[in-house]
Amino acid sequence: SCLQLGLERFHGVCILGFNSAEWFIADIGAILAGGFAVGIYTTNSPEACHYVAENCSANVLVVENHKQLQKILEIQHKLPHLKAIIQYGEELKEKRPNLYSWGEFMDLGKDVPDTHLREIIESQKPNQCCTLIYTSGTTGQPKGVMLSHDNLTWTASAAARFIRLTDAKEKQELVVSYLPLSHIAAQMSDIWSAMTFGVQVFFAQPDALKGTLVDTLREVRPTAFLGVPRVWEKMEEKMKSIGAKSSALRRKVASWAKGVGLQTNLKRMNGCSEVPVNFHLARHLVYKKVRKAIGLDRCTKCYTGAAPITRETLEFFLSLNIPVYELYGMSESSGPHTISLPHAFKLTSCGKEVTGCRTLIHKPDGDGVGEICFSGRHIFMGYLNMEEKTKEAIDEDGWLHSGDLGKHDKDGFLYITGRIKELIITAGGENVPPVPIEDAVKGAVPIISNAMLVGDKAKFLAMLLTLKCKVDAETGQPGDDLTPEAIEYCQKLGSKATKVSEIISSKDKAVYAAIQKGISAVNEGAVSNAQKVQKWVLLEKDFSLFGGELGPTMKLKRPEVARKYKDQIAQFYADVDTPA
Repeated sequence: SCLQLGLERFHGVCILGFNSAEWFIADIGAILAGGFAVGIYTTNSPEACHYVAENCSANVLVVENHKQLQKILEIQHKLPHLKAIIQYGEELKEKRPNLYSWGEFMDLGKDVPDTHLREIIESQKPNQCCTLIYTSGTTGQPKGVMLSHDNLTWTASAAARFIRLTDAKEKQELVVSYLPLSHIAAQMSDIWSAMTFGVQVFFAQPDALKGTLVDTLREVRPTAFLGVPRVWEKMEEKMKSIGAKSSALRRKVASWAKGVGLQTNLKRMNGCSEVPVNFHLARHLVYKKVRKAIGLDRCTKCYTGAAPITRETLEFFLSLNIPVYELYGMSESSGPHTISLPHAFKLTSCGKEVTGCRTLIHKPDGDGVGEICFSGRHIFMGYLNMEEKTKEAIDEDGWLHSGDLGKHDKDGFLYITGRIKELIITAGGENVPPVPIEDAVKGAVPIISNAMLVGDKAKFLAMLLTLKCKVDAETGQPGDDLTPEAIEYCQKLGSKATKVSEIISSKDKAVYAAIQKGISAVNEGAVSNAQKVQKWVLLEKDFSLFGGELGPTMKLKRPEVARKYKDQIAQFYADVDTPA
């Protein structure tokens, strides 16, 4: 059908919609027909959609519904290569030239002889590009990461073998597809690895990340599950709020079981294999029930990746006997590079290299921390039409520079300590990695949702803070009402606040004192005076994808936050005196 529409060799087929069978079919069809499969984030604005479609000279655009179609119709006149639009998720509301329903699209291919398609497939070579992943750069326009047939097939097979995914001939593995397919993580797990090992794929509801994911998990009971940190954090928050409402006895039992679970699993992680009797009892009383409640009772492979996860969240799940294994990589490495395994797992490490992948720590400092560089068959071809940027990413020796800072421990486990661009260099020349300090503040003050450290080129560090609030399920826009857990926390402090605005407008004494107390506690443990947080401010709105502070995988877009809240940041440094 793509060929009938006039898809040309190495031209894009852009797919804009939530995960579905049609998404997979359009993606693989585009590749076999000799084009590029290109996912576009459903949250993209019309301008952002235009950038991608124009950049890959798209001949065909596949959209899910009327809402996504409107974005394309708005920019259609600026896409000279565009030949057709296909809508798959709902019936067409209007007739237009070159606009097809999914059924009409499927019928188009009937007259194209199989020999014609076979010739095109035969002409394709393993080292040619077949997929573009647009990396949501935290700065500037996104870059089109060119992945070859070999990048995809080799990585899919190597990574799945590494985590011991079972071939369907022996045992059927099941996964739920819900993370954006325009992102490499979901594409690798849901399409390529799944296809290589015959995994059964179930599609979640489009509102999965707004709360229905757990229902799907309970229905499917997957054997493997990949969540970005935000997904695990949301599960943790929900479970804690349900736990807080149960009876005193139940809370006591749960608390005991979590203590046993964490101790046993930490010992297991350090190579101790004996399991105490009370662990079996706790499993029977608590762990099994918890797993069943979130649909992970058959899941032996729980993974997290795409952004940093806090130790607190990992320990929470570990205490319930749900080890969440961290993996690490980037679009430019076709997804995974290092993966943690049940028998090779350390808390807060991203694991070890997938077989066939190599790591170099570039220019390590005294502690062994340097830039993490990758090599292997999973390394991308380059950025589409961006030779300079490609040269910045891959050096003369073929090492891909990740931009991440990290180190290996004595057993070869990789730890990420921060990003080079993220490092705050104070006026005194001290290098400060912000993430550990931000995580510590979030850990110390449970009402805090997001924290961002600032102080580059400044005399001292300061912090922007947001409170946990309810989010509009439709738009994803953060509201003013505090979450039930946050309200409960305020009550414990003796505050009657139920809204973010109430706390800020009255500078709520109890809440402000609790935040200061938490930050002071974090400062107690600071490496040096330069790493202490001297000032902070509460923002009226939490960070969100809607507000532009977070990227599609919920990564903090620091430059964007700094721009949006430049006045608040300037205020920190308006008084010349450094706070005592």
